[in-house]
Amino acid sequence: MESNAVLLESKSSPINLLNEMHQLRLLGHLCDVTVSVEYQGVRAEFVAHKAVLAATSKFFKEVFLNEKGMDGPRTNVFLNEVQVADFASFLEFVYTAKVEVEEDRVQRMLEIAEKLKCLDLSETCFQLKKQMLESVLLELQNFSESQNSEEESTTQPSILFESKAAAVAEADRADCPLDPPDSPVDRPSNGVSPEMPATKSKEKM
Repeated sequence: MESNAVLLESKSSPINLLNEMHQLRLLGHLCDVTVSVEYQGVRAEFVAHKAVLAATSKFFKEVFLNEKGMDGPRTNVFLNEVQVADFASFLEFVYTAKVEVEEDRVQRMLEIAEKLKCLDLSETCFQLKKQMLESVLLELQNFSESQNSEEESTTQPSILFESKAAAVAEADRADCPLDPPDSPVDRPSNGVSPEMPATKSKEKM
């Protein structure tokens, strides 16, 4: 009787493998490649493992697969126009899948990822640049909204003042008579009836 197949899968194994390879590189154990980096007179050498570089970078994969023979215990690879700090960050990323860099170096890391054909680093830089752009746009939007709210708050008192002035004017019109002040009805009579001037003129005639 056949038993059913079961899957044995470790979630921690990939992380443990990376951590162990990283420790081996830091200690210089089992390293079989030396990468010499030079930029504007600054030069440094990094030891690493061919298998790790070939698995994470198509550039190194092509170099190692096309090499004709070993020129000593280690293969030497020369990289020009790559800054030492950037390659150190690249190595840390391919060995640990993470690296901390300054914001203004993200573009340079994207360029080195494209130069060395490291798809994982390229995608990571691209996603980070996208998040940075979205956060800048969000800050601009919040700033614009706060400016608009400040403008509205400064215009509201004048609107209230205008509405109060209109209400006062309306009340004044309600208290004032509709007839002009020169009409005979509004003249002070001083005890004389309105017919008095007419009778005086009749007497003169």
